[in-house]
Amino acid sequence: MRNLSLGAVLALVFVASCSDETTVYRDQLEDDVAVEENATTLDNSISFDDAGVLDIFDEQRLSGKSSKADEQAGDYPLTLVAQISAPSYTGATNLGATHIDIDGDYAYVSYNTVEDGYAGGLDIINVSDPNNPRLTGRLYYTNADMNAIAYDDGYIYAVGGFDSEKSTRSEFNSLVAKIAVSGGRFNLGAGITYGFQEGFNATDVKVSGDRVLVTSGGDGLLRAYNKSDLTILDDVPYADLRSVALNNDKIAILDASTGVKIMNADFGVTQEINISSDFGNFAKRTLDYTDDMIVVSEGSKGAGVYDANSGSLLKYLPILINPEGVAEQNIVTNAVASNEGVILMANGGAGLCLSEDQGTDPDLVGIIELSGSINYVASKGDYIFAASGKSGVQVIKLNRPSTSLVEECSSSPTYSGSSSLTVNSGQDLAYRGSKRFNSITNNGELLLCGSWTVRNAVDINSNALMEMNGTLVVGRNNRRRDVTVDEGATLRIEGNLIIYGDLILNDGATIEFLGGTSSANIFGQVVRNGNTTVTGTFDDVRNKF
Repeated sequence: MRNLSLGAVLALVFVASCSDETTVYRDQLEDDVAVEENATTLDNSISFDDAGVLDIFDEQRLSGKSSKADEQAGDYPLTLVAQISAPSYTGATNLGATHIDIDGDYAYVSYNTVEDGYAGGLDIINVSDPNNPRLTGRLYYTNADMNAIAYDDGYIYAVGGFDSEKSTRSEFNSLVAKIAVSGGRFNLGAGITYGFQEGFNATDVKVSGDRVLVTSGGDGLLRAYNKSDLTILDDVPYADLRSVALNNDKIAILDASTGVKIMNADFGVTQEINISSDFGNFAKRTLDYTDDMIVVSEGSKGAGVYDANSGSLLKYLPILINPEGVAEQNIVTNAVASNEGVILMANGGAGLCLSEDQGTDPDLVGIIELSGSINYVASKGDYIFAASGKSGVQVIKLNRPSTSLVEECSSSPTYSGSSSLTVNSGQDLAYRGSKRFNSITNNGELLLCGSWTVRNAVDINSNALMEMNGTLVVGRNNRRRDVTVDEGATLRIEGNLIIYGDLILNDGATIEFLGGTSSANIFGQVVRNGNTTVTGTFDDVRNKF
């Protein structure tokens, strides 16, 4: 491991602010920060044990008012790609994920300790290959909590808290660290630049142009630092800041003592949204913009949706479930995130809730089938990253059809109907869209164009034809299900086939891969009973053919 110090020997480079005594410095190599360089440790932090198709439980199913028999195929065919376990090292075996930022092919994660004292870590996750996410960088902080993180232009900006009484350079507990990264790895050789400010703990960070905005709670500040060297540009005091969000030239902050304030780049307040919710003491709470709305995590109330222009309350998104055996204080909305028409709520012990953004009236969809307590969520592009406290990070794929695929399949009707799709002998059916199925039984001809998940088995019976253009995911690693192609039947794939189970080709069966970019990711085995045919060029991800 390569090491760096925060609290011991500091100040190779020292800059004092003209406005107060807060300091910025670059420290020298020492003992308090360590980079994990063991590739096996990084690889073993990735788990596919629970990977596969995710169900979404809506209000009716949660209340017992609907059954599998009358269940309709659901929207949002989500899959759990992998889980990344939290860092662990001597003296800190109980770290929990606190925040995630996504940029391009990488997700950046911060961790802190749930125990007394200070300990934390930072991760870099490469998701360029959706079949095989990799943990490429891990950094341990043995004397500081890491509460939030942001990436910009080759640097990570991480904020948190440490014990200032053990430092000879700062009287303030809240810190921001600027760390160089490249190709998914930490570069400690470039040194770490630090800034400190008032407040019990730094709670959030965003990069806006050439400024780094940091909030700190407990009589803290909203402060703007110069991005290049973390010298102080501007600040304004607040009682209990928890989060900051950006929308073009607008800045929104969440002050747990009063509510939301929207301000311009000069920190001039242009709109106030008074909120009387109990935000809890020292608890994670966030806000996020979605178009002209602001969504705020409000603890036991769920998420409040407000008009960003008028400040008026539009709707509360409640917490849908109250799980048995979960303490009431753990059934709270900790964080919210939005992504192209989707609103996500991290509800602690009540799981991860998904809603559709429908203008001024968001519509609850349901609870995503995930394990663990969800205390933070981030989403961008085709991914959702859910921070599950001590369980680490869960990487979820939205499986959105590409725009070109949607246009190519526009002549077929959008599927609406039962989650148990059955095609009778003699039927010739074609659908487009993105749906969650319980099962597929095909005795005729079926074309599916788009993104589809199947919780249970897919059976392509004798002499049937099934064609799939897009993505098809079947089963889950901890609940394996098979795709069976019977005698005289054909499975034709143009896109991505993922099976958490076996692909069974019975005597006389055929599987065809079209185009040059199709792939088959089989977690079980390819079972070929008798004379079977496999044609086409494709990527055999796990070498099962």
